[in-house]
Amino acid sequence: MQVLRPITTADFAALKQIAIESGHGFTSLPVDDEQLKEKIDRAEKSFAKNINQPLDESYLFVLEDSETGEVIGTTAIEAAVGLSVPLYHYHLGKTVHHSPTLNVYNTVDILSMCNDYTGCSEICTLFLRENSRKGLTGRFLSRSRFLFMAQHSERFADTVIAEMRGVSDEDGHSPFWQWLQEHFFSIEFPQADHLVGLGDKVFISELMPKYPIYVNLLSKKAQAVIGHVHDKTKPALKLLEKEGFEHRGYVDLFDAGPTVEAKLGNIRSIRESQVCPITIGELEHISQHSSDTLAVCNQGVSGFRATFTQHAHYNHAKHTLVISQEVADALNLSQGDAARFFRL
Repeated sequence: MQVLRPITTADFAALKQIAIESGHGFTSLPVDDEQLKEKIDRAEKSFAKNINQPLDESYLFVLEDSETGEVIGTTAIEAAVGLSVPLYHYHLGKTVHHSPTLNVYNTVDILSMCNDYTGCSEICTLFLRENSRKGLTGRFLSRSRFLFMAQHSERFADTVIAEMRGVSDEDGHSPFWQWLQEHFFSIEFPQADHLVGLGDKVFISELMPKYPIYVNLLSKKAQAVIGHVHDKTKPALKLLEKEGFEHRGYVDLFDAGPTVEAKLGNIRSIRESQVCPITIGELEHISQHSSDTLAVCNQGVSGFRATFTQHAHYNHAKHTLVISQEVADALNLSQGDAARFFRL
C-alpha cells in the first residue's frame, strides 16, 4: 500500500533525493541541506499546532510505500502565502491606445507586477518519483491534499492557488527569463530560480521593472510561453482543472507559468468527500461489493494518514465505510472510528 503522512526529521535523506530528482524550476525544493531541514522543522511545528485559522503554516507530506518503507513522492500545502516573504506575480491585463482623430484603436497586453494572492492558501511541492508514475498514484498524490484540507478547513484560506511550472529547456533556461535577463538582470535563470527556492526574494523588488511591461515588446519566444506549462506539468494542470481550478491571468515572474485558483468549498474533491464511521470487514465481502477505488483518510493532524484502495466499500443504507483490516491498520483506525473518503 501507499500511505500519505506528515514528513518527519527521519525523511531528510529521501527529501534531498527528491529535491535532486525534481530538477530546475521546482523552486519549492531547493537542493540545500539547511533549507530542506528548515522545511521539515517548519512542517513538524505546523502539524503540532492547535489553531483554527490560516497563518504562516506549511504542511509537507510524503508518500510512503508501506511494504518497502521507501518515500516515493511529496506534496504540500502552504496555509497562507506572502505573510512573511512577499509573493510576487505578473498579472496579464490589457490597455487601450485610442485616437479618434487618427482613427487608431489598439488593444495591448501588459504584465503588471502584483501581490494579489497574499494570504491565500497554496498547494505545492507535488513530485512523484519516476519509477512510481503508474496507475492512480499520481492522481492520489495530487488529490490527497484535499482530504486534509476538507477535514481541517479552518486552517486554510477561502482561496486556494497552485503555481504551475512554466516552459524551460533541459538546461533549465526559460525563454521568458532570457528576455528579462537581457534587459534588467545579469544572472542566469537557474541561479534566480535557486535564490527564490532559498527564500531570497529581495532582488525581485530591487531589479524587477516597476512599471507594466508591454507584451508586444518581448521577444517572440518569450511571448509564446506566457501562461503555458512545462510538458511534465501538463498532467498535473489537467487534474487541477478537473477539480475546478482556473487560470485568471496570473503568471510566474521568472518562467511565466500560470497560477491557477479555486475557492476552497468549490474544489470537487472537497465538495464530494464524505465523513462516516468505519466498519472493519472481511476482504472477500468488500471485494464483492466494491469496484471503485476510494481515497480514504483518518481525522488526525499530526497523525494524519491517507491511502487509496479498492478494499473499501461505502454502505449507503447504514452510512458506514467498510474497510479491510489492512486499510484500517495503515490509517491507524479502529472499529467505529470516523474516516473521510471520496471516489478516486
